[in-house]
Amino acid sequence: MLTIGAFARAVRLSPKALRHYDELGLLRPAVVDGDSGYRYYDPGQVEQARLIAWLRRVGMPLARIRRVCGLPAAQAAEEIADFWRQVQAETAARGQLATFLVDYLTGSGSSVDAAPAVLGIRYAARSESGLLRTSNEDTAYAGPRLLAVADGVRGAAGDRASAAAVAALRPLEALPVPAADLLGALADAVRAADLTIAEIAASTAAGAAATTLTALLWSGSQLALVHIGDTRAYLLRGGELFRITHDHTYVQSLVDAGRLTPEEAASHPQRALLVRALSGTGTASPDLSLHAAAPGDRYLLCSDGLSTVVPDTALRDLLAGTESPRHTLDALLARAYAAGAPDNIACAVAEVVALDAPPEPDAAGVGAGPHA
Repeated sequence: MLTIGAFARAVRLSPKALRHYDELGLLRPAVVDGDSGYRYYDPGQVEQARLIAWLRRVGMPLARIRRVCGLPAAQAAEEIADFWRQVQAETAARGQLATFLVDYLTGSGSSVDAAPAVLGIRYAARSESGLLRTSNEDTAYAGPRLLAVADGVRGAAGDRASAAAVAALRPLEALPVPAADLLGALADAVRAADLTIAEIAASTAAGAAATTLTALLWSGSQLALVHIGDTRAYLLRGGELFRITHDHTYVQSLVDAGRLTPEEAASHPQRALLVRALSGTGTASPDLSLHAAAPGDRYLLCSDGLSTVVPDTALRDLLAGTESPRHTLDALLARAYAAGAPDNIACAVAEVVALDAPPEPDAAGVGAGPHA
């Protein structure tokens, strides 16, 4: 047995930290002297203590460390990877906010007294069943300040999960969220969505529910993007199409690691296997980012029911046309059906316009509105 002092030196933790971990039930001593209360540790506990110390160094909360320590090695590794992806996303969001504040305070960004062009969007959204599906778990929404698509994982609660994810974001349209707070507002809404999905999961026989989510929220000329799963967001600018999301799938991780080519990934049997989604576990780590909108931009959000059957070249050509968002959306769906539409399809299309004069509403009640 090692005394608490010897054990502390071996694992590079202070005796105070070891006592704290004991009180939390995170690292119990092997023996406690009944008379003196002195703690003794088994040499076999060194590895666990070092793991705790390392996890604390990367900033993992103690409650999550307790969960990691109770998992098998492979699951613990995945939990740590999920935590670090969340840290990276939050760090990137804080970095973008810090850059905005530096530019604002040094005058290199937009002046408070400047009169920026008022921007608005024309928009349309639809969710349709695929030709080979008997149910539709996809949800799509478009409004004056919000675009969102969600693809529920197949099962009894997939449609409820996707609808809940989008519903959690819709109140943001009515809130006066300044550009600097967009990412925080989206992150809070996603956490609320995850809590609702946990309740949905608890009501199912399988105890599970999950969905992807991709959404854009506007304020002024800034837009915030939140993304988790394999739904996608595209930007058409200057005639070029850019995908501004990264798929959270097993196959995409193989492409990132250089183990598959994009061409091989397109036909891989596990191409739809998600590694990140909203599943009500409280561990969701969506990507968050800020973007600047400009008049003439066109945005497309879609589920994989569109992106896997309509190539990027066709998406670009259809988005680059002069048709309204509603007619562009109709053309995108028609192209998916012409390709067989094996999966359900959710799409939202928006065009950024300068509001020198109130724009005419789009067809079928689809209109444009100024950004807050």
